[in-house]
Amino acid sequence: MPEMIRLPVVAGQFYPAGELALARQLEQCFMHSLGPGHMPEVLQKGPRTVLGLICPHAGYAFSGHTAAHAYAALAADGHPEVAVVVGLNHGRGGFESAVQTSGAWRTPLGDTVIATDVAEDIAEALPGFTTDPRAFRAEHSIEVQLPFLQYIYDEALLFVPVMMSAQDIDSARAVGSAIAGTLQGRNAVVIASTDMTHYEPAAVARRQDQLLIKRIEQLDPDGLIAERAARQISMCGAGPVAAALVAAEELGATSAKSLAYSTSGDVMPSPEVVGYYAAVLQ
Repeated sequence: MPEMIRLPVVAGQFYPAGELALARQLEQCFMHSLGPGHMPEVLQKGPRTVLGLICPHAGYAFSGHTAAHAYAALAADGHPEVAVVVGLNHGRGGFESAVQTSGAWRTPLGDTVIATDVAEDIAEALPGFTTDPRAFRAEHSIEVQLPFLQYIYDEALLFVPVMMSAQDIDSARAVGSAIAGTLQGRNAVVIASTDMTHYEPAAVARRQDQLLIKRIEQLDPDGLIAERAARQISMCGAGPVAAALVAAEELGATSAKSLAYSTSGDVMPSPEVVGYYAAVLQ
């Protein structure tokens, strides 16, 4: 039995609290007119060239169809054994940065067990990060990724939750290098959780986000952090994305491919919107 089961905190808010309702909404995300338009199919002997994903973490009704593009691409690429999910600390738990090294996380679809050996190695390389599982108790940016992984791979996938507070390039490089050093030679994927511009007119959000997306497509974590800071863009997970870029490149990635971009205004028209983005690093 896992030492600690982290219970969901946004089930019933960001996604349905019931198993069948959640599975149904995930299907709708994949089949949505703004989604990939097909259900994910796991290619068991796939090439496994996808080293990283960038996915949004808003409520599924708003961003799930964008996230579905990334997860459909991952399924078509094969079956990773472990996913390191890098989220951010939205400041609700009273902790800073953290790596959980044992236990499991629960969603309405079941439990996803933490890869303790991988998590411990990452934590050892990040001495400033706490391993106290309570650090994750109120944070949603990692949680919302798990139902997608569970839906695609059932329980045949381990994961490691990594939560960042700092958004600077030095912190991102430290996290990315710690992950890459641990994952060398492993069948693994790094997933960065972020939303893009928050609460700006749609035209402004799209213009700002395209500047950041250009940096991502160039595999330029330094440029991403600098661009966000210089223009004061409200992308919340620049640190996790920069860390994933560092990790993927150190693991051999040579490209970042944009898969989808949308805003909350595409679902519910509003004077101000939030941007959502999905990409693969390979």
